[in-house]
Amino acid sequence: MPQPIVKIVDFAEYRDGSVVSREVMRKQTGSVTTFAFDKGEGLSEHTAPFDALVQVLEGETDIFIDGEAHRLCAGDLIVMPANHPHALKAVERFKMLLVMIRSAS
Repeated sequence: MPQPIVKIVDFAEYRDGSVVSREVMRKQTGSVTTFAFDKGEGLSEHTAPFDALVQVLEGETDIFIDGEAHRLCAGDLIVMPANHPHALKAVERFKMLLVMIRSAS
């Protein structure tokens, strides 16, 4: 049976003063999640045991990896390496796709 086609940018909707996430898929080997951040919202510094790829779908954000700031806009992507502290803050409303890759190595 064919799967429905979705516009990934519309998968998570903005909410004033909030961060909205919606899981697209979860498997033993990883997950794919969309996020919508209102301007000024973010995620505080944390680490993850697995590599994470972020693709900005629309808007603009600052992503911090090991304390270094990276400005990303629609179409940009960055890899946040496993076990490195990272955080982000929405420069303006933005949406992103987060792909977590689980690996034992």
